[in-house]
Amino acid sequence: MRILPMSAEHIDAVAALERACFSTPWSATSLREELDNPCAVFAVAVGEDGALLGYVGMHHPADEGFITNVAVAPSARRQGVAQALLRHLSDYGVAHGLYRITLEVRVSNAPAIALYEGMGYVRDGVRPGFYRQPTEDAAIYSLYF
Repeated sequence: MRILPMSAEHIDAVAALERACFSTPWSATSLREELDNPCAVFAVAVGEDGALLGYVGMHHPADEGFITNVAVAPSARRQGVAQALLRHLSDYGVAHGLYRITLEVRVSNAPAIALYEGMGYVRDGVRPGFYRQPTEDAAIYSLYF
């Protein structure tokens, strides 16, 4: 597996992964716009055959980062893809002097919560009714440097 910056050649595959993973996926147009966003850090995990295994996106408007999405192809789950992508972001955070990286996750997403907590993220709070389709609270997690 290799972690690479997301580029235009990845957009269609990332958009398809979004549709497979989320009830309100980002569009290819929205993903493409992130390529020109100076505050965006988007990376993909690709297999030896070049197939997309997963991707992660983060915005860093100042001295903190906000993870927008973490998605892993169903066939590649539980193989360290999400961990590698999150390590990529934390390495970026350290290299760029961020004081924390934060994210939201559905409170029912136990596998993701276990991953985040296992990587040192701590729960900071809850955003009631944050998610739609279905409506659900979001737990807020942060990794502090």
